Amino acid sequence: MLFFGADNTPLVVTLASMNLYLHDIGTAKSPIVCQDSLTENYEAGVYNVVLANPPFGTRPQAAGNVSGIREDFIPTSDNQVNFLQHIMSIVKTDGRVGVVLPDNVLTDGGATVKVREKLLKEFNLHTILRLPTGIFYANGVKTNVLFFDKGEPTQDIWVYDYRTGIKHTLATKPMKRGDLDDFVVCYCSGHRQDRKQTYSEENPNGRWRKFSAGEVYSRDQLKLDFKWMDLSEKDDRTLAELLQDIKDKSANIVKAVAELERLIGEVDE
Repeated sequence: MLFFGADNTPLVVTLASMNLYLHDIGTAKSPIVCQDSLTENYEAGVYNVVLANPPFGTRPQAAGNVSGIREDFIPTSDNQVNFLQHIMSIVKTDGRVGVVLPDNVLTDGGATVKVREKLLKEFNLHTILRLPTGIFYANGVKTNVLFFDKGEPTQDIWVYDYRTGIKHTLATKPMKRGDLDDFVVCYCSGHRQDRKQTYSEENPNGRWRKFSAGEVYSRDQLKLDFKWMDLSEKDDRTLAELLQDIKDKSANIVKAVAELERLIGEVDE
């Protein structure tokens, strides 16, 4: 089968099937099935490419215990971490993955550290795209897209920060494909060896930066929340200059109040 997808919500399955049908995919039989991917009909290493946006939050109350069924999993109750483990188990050697995950998967301790260690040792996590808030229905959710290949351990990790200083809203400023044009250029699909940083000492706020294997593996608990940009405005004024600015603004306020009183007086007359 060329395409396969699953969701445990019938309405989502219907909508996904309709969308594929409108694009002439699965016209005879939909490749989207209704199932719990973590506990039903899973097979190891069967896909060349996995693209996923796993559900955030906790598992439904009626859902089965994942760690009791998936003995190959590092036991954890974190739904997103279990989906990451599931994806790691179903991609073939030399296969490729792109998955959207919240920040906690990159930073939490405990079992999540062990999963990150397994990811770095058995997969080449070559790229992380940091996304801004305001692109999902859950307010304040900070997410990332992880790109990795199966078969070789992680060395360098390239990070594109499309979060710092970026603001999107679902209603008035939704994220569009064109917003990621610069990332696509930097990514160098098919020729990753040609990647070049936009970050440098001269340009410390460049959004595209490489972190070496040494930098990656030396991080506390293998945390992968890479941050370096600082877009806050710095005030370089001396105390004397600051005091003079305050005096000037105070004088302007006094003048504005006097003019307002004059205008009000004319109206009252």
